[in-house]
Amino acid sequence: MRTLIKLFFLAVIWSAVICATPQASHAQQATVSLQLFYDQLSPHGKWARHPDYGYIWIPRVHATFSPYSSDGHWIFTEEGWTWISDYSWGWAPFHYGRWTRDNYYGWVWIPDTEWAPAWVSWRRSAGYFGWAPMGPGISVNIAIGKGYNEPNQHWTFVRDRDIQRPDINRYYINRTQNVSIIKKSTVIVNTHVDNSRHVTYIAGPDKADVQRVTGKPVKPVVIRENNIPGQKVDKNELHIYRPQVQKNNPNGKPDAPAKVVELKKVKPAAVKKKAIKKD
Repeated sequence: MRTLIKLFFLAVIWSAVICATPQASHAQQATVSLQLFYDQLSPHGKWARHPDYGYIWIPRVHATFSPYSSDGHWIFTEEGWTWISDYSWGWAPFHYGRWTRDNYYGWVWIPDTEWAPAWVSWRRSAGYFGWAPMGPGISVNIAIGKGYNEPNQHWTFVRDRDIQRPDINRYYINRTQNVSIIKKSTVIVNTHVDNSRHVTYIAGPDKADVQRVTGKPVKPVVIRENNIPGQKVDKNELHIYRPQVQKNNPNGKPDAPAKVVELKKVKPAAVKKKAIKKD
């Protein structure tokens, strides 16, 4: 009888330990609508209505800003190469939606519902890794297909050994070399299927390939769910807000930014201030 009692208490203690241990998160997040983006990003840029894309967000950034290139770096997580932005709002437009470059307004963001470590295409050349933002309407199948290419000037390349550097922007290859590098490169087709979110994305360079060129082990960073907007890397964990997003507001109210500016009143990218604080 005493043995049974001891076993019972041991089972209770073990269950408590398991429950108290933080879990790598694929936990179900609260469902939100696109209104989240309209509200959260309004203080950091302007919303306008585009004839082709609907609502677009024009971030308040420096004139040379380029998504997945300026002000951030890559880390390898259990879900693939993940862009870590220096901007406080980076949890949203670098993991949801698509970026496109307008010749007049510069880079603008189109919101969407699917989360990924980064919505970019990847290329591999002898000694180089490169990536470029996937444009609106571009699926993974199109991005890795033979008939599709992002504009040459949208690509960012680094020496393959530099892909993990936190100050990676100091090691970018001058874009004047993009054409010659792209001609000798191949598309990275390392796709990942997130069954919990029913999303497929390009995970980036193979971990073994990066370990080979750097001569260092690549330990995946664990993703933990935040319950408020934001992201932070702490030791070997990425705490990030990534809720399930649906296009229709659950309460039936149409989603829309509180303030929408006319496109013709937006200053062109060429006259934006050279340096803007990362808010």
